[in-house]
Amino acid sequence: MKYRAPIWLPGGNAQTIWPALFARRTVGPRPVYRRERWTTPDGDFVDVDFLAPDAVRRAVPPPLLVLFHGLEGSSRSHYAEAFADVARERGWRFAVPHFRGCSGELNLGPRAYHSGDHEEIDWLLRRLAHAGGPAGAPVWAVGVSLGGSALLRWAAEAGSHAAHLVNAVAAVSAPLDLAAGGAAIGRGFNRQVYNRMFLRSMVPKALAKLQQHPGLFDRQALLAARDLHAFDNVFTAPLHGFRDTDDYWRRASAQPLLPAIRVPALVLNALNDPFVPAASLPTPQQVGRHVTLWQPAGGGHVGFPAGTFPGHVRAMPGAVADWLAAQGAATYAAAHPAQAESPHG
Repeated sequence: MKYRAPIWLPGGNAQTIWPALFARRTVGPRPVYRRERWTTPDGDFVDVDFLAPDAVRRAVPPPLLVLFHGLEGSSRSHYAEAFADVARERGWRFAVPHFRGCSGELNLGPRAYHSGDHEEIDWLLRRLAHAGGPAGAPVWAVGVSLGGSALLRWAAEAGSHAAHLVNAVAAVSAPLDLAAGGAAIGRGFNRQVYNRMFLRSMVPKALAKLQQHPGLFDRQALLAARDLHAFDNVFTAPLHGFRDTDDYWRRASAQPLLPAIRVPALVLNALNDPFVPAASLPTPQQVGRHVTLWQPAGGGHVGFPAGTFPGHVRAMPGAVADWLAAQGAATYAAAHPAQAESPHG
């Protein structure tokens, strides 16, 4: 990705905060979604938002772009709306499966979601890959931040079987080394701003979960949590089968498993991301031949602003979509030579 941050917005923090709050997300109108509620294998539910059919200019066959959002994100996050706008422009179908509790309604079960939730990713992709549209239509998946971590974990765990569900995957601003990311967000400016922002959303949800399931965790310990390490120690780790935060961050990290990925995978991280230290990022020698690394100097965390003031956030989704289409088209053409038309329609 040949990306250069605008000179009027210097630094990783500015390139993270401004795009999320003020930059333009779409060229056209705000995306209109159609929501479906799916019952999970364990009797819970997830909500999946699809770009409204009348907003999609049909291609032959119409590809499906799936986006897995980040921590406390949704289909209305700035990056999700930007990707939806890119998909609409290109005539692609587009879906955002919400991690449990992130669609505006608390989920039912005694669990939430986490950075290594590859089993949930697998179930969602299996259903999405077989839901509607012509058989064999290209499917591309993007994960953002936490969603990128979980998607890469899934691709690594699935190995060669991943190609049965997706043509290519991409992870944007994913914390590949969760311990390094957790340490970065727990100190200095990050602790005062981003750490507090996440806890303002996560703590009330956790307390509501405790009302659903009395005795699920120690309420006072949760209220005493002042950073994500402490929160994960009380809530995220034990609810999802990990011993503690350190065990969770170690076992859920995607970076050690990147060489196991067997489907085309793009891993995009800005070197000035305040959440993901540049020193923790992999080198080309540390990933397999199926993994492409993009590591531009600027962009912040899921920011990548572009253009003149007040800027827009379409540059990154457009570049990622181009890469996915190119990789996926090659794979699709090899498997379906009789149907190898352009995925752009």
